Amino acid sequence: MVTSDDVRRVALALPGALEKLAWGQPTFRLARDGKVFASLDDDDRAMGVKCPKEDRAELIAAEPDKFFLRPGHDDNFAWLRVRLAALEDEEELYAILLDSWRQAAPRKLLDAHPELAP
Repeated sequence: MVTSDDVRRVALALPGALEKLAWGQPTFRLARDGKVFASLDDDDRAMGVKCPKEDRAELIAAEPDKFFLRPGHDDNFAWLRVRLAALEDEEELYAILLDSWRQAAPRKLLDAHPELAP
């Protein structure tokens, strides 16, 4: 089972990542500009990641036990919640965090790490 410790370790291994407490929760940001690419929910059972609004409904419909929105909180943001217990393994966690990191990373950081390109 994937844990909040796994999220922290994998997120912080991404280039330019740092952890900062915000809104009472751990957030994972890009050091250069402070853009958040992931956060842990206050119960450590779910994480939030960047996700284009147009992709959220399809992901939730395909895997409702894994993906969800916090009503009233995520509605207006390109953000999606992921239940950690529903993740298959650390490889899936890495793929989700990397995708979110790519969406937040500036071009210069992406260019500096071609090995992480999609």
